[in-house]
Amino acid sequence: MTTQAAFSPEEWKVVLEGPPAAGMIVVTAARGGTFRETIAMAKAYTEARGEHGESELLDEIAAAKPKVDHTRYHSAEELRENGLGHLRNAVAVLGSKATTDELDEYRRFVLTLAGKVAAAHREHGQDVSPAEAEAIQQITEALGS
Repeated sequence: MTTQAAFSPEEWKVVLEGPPAAGMIVVTAARGGTFRETIAMAKAYTEARGEHGESELLDEIAAAKPKVDHTRYHSAEELRENGLGHLRNAVAVLGSKATTDELDEYRRFVLTLAGKVAAAHREHGQDVSPAEAEAIQQITEALGS
C-alpha cells in the first residue's frame, strides 16, 4: 500500500491538487449552479471518507481539505488549462509511486467528483450540460482513462 510518506511534499501537493482542480473545471464550464456544485464537491470528499479503508492512499487524499486558489487564474479557460495540467502531473506522480490499482482508484475518485459536481445543478433541463460533459471528457483524457 502506498501512503503519503512515499511522496515528497511537492509531489503530495500535486496529487492533492488534482481532484479540486477537476471540480473547478466543471464548476466553471457552464454558468449557474456554482454554490450547489461547490457543495457537491465537498460532499464527494465526505462520501469518499465514508468509504474509509478500501485504499489507504485514497483515504489520505480524501481526508485532506480540498484547496483551490481562486486568485491564481484570470479566466475559466486559464483555470481549465492549468487544472488539466495538474491532473496530468498527478497521474504522472502516482504512476511512478503508486500501484496500478491505486492509480485507477484515484482516477475513479476524480471522475466521480466531476460527475457529482456536474449533476448538482440542472441547466436548460439537462442534468449535465454539454459544456460540463465536454469538461468531464477533457478531465478523462487528462487522467489517461
